[in-house]
Amino acid sequence: MSATDTSSRIKAVIPAAGIATRFLPATKAVPKELFPVIDKPVLQHIVEEAAAAEIRDVLLVTGRGKTSMVDHFDRRPDLEQRLIDRGDTARLKAVMEPSELAEIYTSRQAEPLGLGDAVGYAESHVAGEPFAVLLADEFTDPDNGLLTRMIDLQATTGGIVLALLEVPREEVSRYGVASVETTDDPGVVKVTGLVEKPDPASAPSNLVLIGRYILPSAIFDAIRLTEPGKGGEIQLTDAMARLLSEGTPVHGIVFRGPRYDTGEPVGYLRTIIELAMRRDDLAPFRDWLTAFVAEQDR
Repeated sequence: MSATDTSSRIKAVIPAAGIATRFLPATKAVPKELFPVIDKPVLQHIVEEAAAAEIRDVLLVTGRGKTSMVDHFDRRPDLEQRLIDRGDTARLKAVMEPSELAEIYTSRQAEPLGLGDAVGYAESHVAGEPFAVLLADEFTDPDNGLLTRMIDLQATTGGIVLALLEVPREEVSRYGVASVETTDDPGVVKVTGLVEKPDPASAPSNLVLIGRYILPSAIFDAIRLTEPGKGGEIQLTDAMARLLSEGTPVHGIVFRGPRYDTGEPVGYLRTIIELAMRRDDLAPFRDWLTAFVAEQDR
């Protein structure tokens, strides 16, 4: 089956019910997923990444106070007409684009009890098929092909496919970490173990899980059997480790491209600056920032 055929069947799930305490008080009324990265919210970048992999069915797992995330992907005829009347075709295109990316569905998580619990809300929606999970606070460039490669690999190997990133060992305690074996493909590894947020001294590698997964429907039974961990949360990593221990194949693609992590203030600010520096229409900002940094270094 080709990547396009597989992608047209696969669905994406975006868990987005968290409170985002690191950004309080800003997230008291505004979902972190709608924080702007210049002129486009984080969540739209993620849905664009899915759309670039030909995924047209996206389930948002939401929570209290997050209905505006769905509104962003609705049409706004009143706004569209105003832009038409002004002849502002560029902004009209930008306003209409979110509604054309994918069909957006929602399921509401009763309370934020961990990523595993959130993914469990997708069971009826994915209807027994493999599906993609995209975490809502990070994204990659849509044209890098990461999701398409993951979908292709899962169609061949079955089981679970993870996106892995090599980080300095002192940072592994922030992530799920994989122990791995090499394969004939230098960009693909066989995952032999998973551990959540290990001590750097005992971590099995410095390959960490980033927020992209292709999962089989068997994950839902594993989630139901997974005991809550720290903070009463059900960890997706623990559920995947259960499937691995039961013989489900798990593979990882080691990602070498840029990844934008907006999950905490420093990463969010870095993302804005990195993307702004690439845009020709923001050249005045680039010039100002260059001069500002030079001034601070004096």
